[in-house]
Amino acid sequence: MIGGIITILGGLLAASGFIIKRRPDAKQMLDKIAPYQGWIGVTMFIWGIREIFMVLRSLSMLSVAPLRWIFWTASGVSDLLVGFLLGFGLITHYALSKNEQAKQKGAEIKEKLVNIQAPLGLVSIVLGILYIIM
Repeated sequence: MIGGIITILGGLLAASGFIIKRRPDAKQMLDKIAPYQGWIGVTMFIWGIREIFMVLRSLSMLSVAPLRWIFWTASGVSDLLVGFLLGFGLITHYALSKNEQAKQKGAEIKEKLVNIQAPLGLVSIVLGILYIIM
């Protein structure tokens, strides 16, 4: 349940520009969680890494419950990517600050992903809701 809530919050932040265009009144709600964007992002990033490892360890589940396994994989990838985008500032500050080459490589990856941030945020919202329901 907590994973679903974090995924929804991160999705809302990632898709905030798109959401505000459609519903300007949503800006007040999004402004309340915006100060926590970096920490939500780092949490999602770590949660995504954890989910990817768990998915890889549970490949046998693919033959028993393929839809659940695919959902779990999509959720892990979504958490990882959105978490990276939202938490990039904190990740760079704490993990990559001593290595200039890693910092530059991270910035290049972020630049490539920033174009799909809003759609990825919307996917995260849907996956977060499904995560809670399932």
